[in-house]
Amino acid sequence: FDGVELTSYYFPEETKEYLVSIKRECFVRGLDISGTAVGGNFSNEDPEKRKAQIEHVKDWITKSAILGSSVLRVFAGGQPEGVDRETAENWVRDGLAECEPLARQEGVILALENHGGLTADAAGTLALVKPLDSPWVRINLDYGNFTGDIYEQFAKCAPYTATTHAKKTHRQGEDRVRVDYRKVVRTMRDAGYNGYISIEYEEKEPPLVGVDRFAAYIRGCMVDA
Repeated sequence: FDGVELTSYYFPEETKEYLVSIKRECFVRGLDISGTAVGGNFSNEDPEKRKAQIEHVKDWITKSAILGSSVLRVFAGGQPEGVDRETAENWVRDGLAECEPLARQEGVILALENHGGLTADAAGTLALVKPLDSPWVRINLDYGNFTGDIYEQFAKCAPYTATTHAKKTHRQGEDRVRVDYRKVVRTMRDAGYNGYISIEYEEKEPPLVGVDRFAAYIRGCMVDA
């Protein structure tokens, strides 16, 4: 592996001393910190909770810069009951826009993940990212989170993608269907994407075996796609 993505809610502590110790550990193991990630919800109907979300993302922009990560994964959230979609989308765009100047200053791209809710499909995801027209607000393209014609949706999102999550399968109704990563690699290359394909492993097979096998498959796809 070339890199590792570090997710904020698994950190036992977030002091600067701890962050730099992780940064050093990755370096001596020959790993880039390919990205960082926060959870959260920009579309919460409670304005105080939206404000808290913005402050949390800003905090992790700074921490990402300390770690040496150039991209921070964020979530949009859903459409609250009783709230029209346009209002919910505006809350997300406003939150991203408020975080963008600090992201630009620190050199950390905000990568909005397609993660259900307002980002359940390519159109919804792009509707939140494209209007901001900023190279510092992009997409974290998760290949396991779309349904329907996933490859067409990947192609639409690829030009706006800063980083990715690779799952073995994607949703089709109640079923999980294998993702063809040869098609994925071709699509991303056609869009000029040169970033990480980051494995997000959710299978039943033990990860020490399953991740290695999945990584070998993706490497093969990169060779002969």
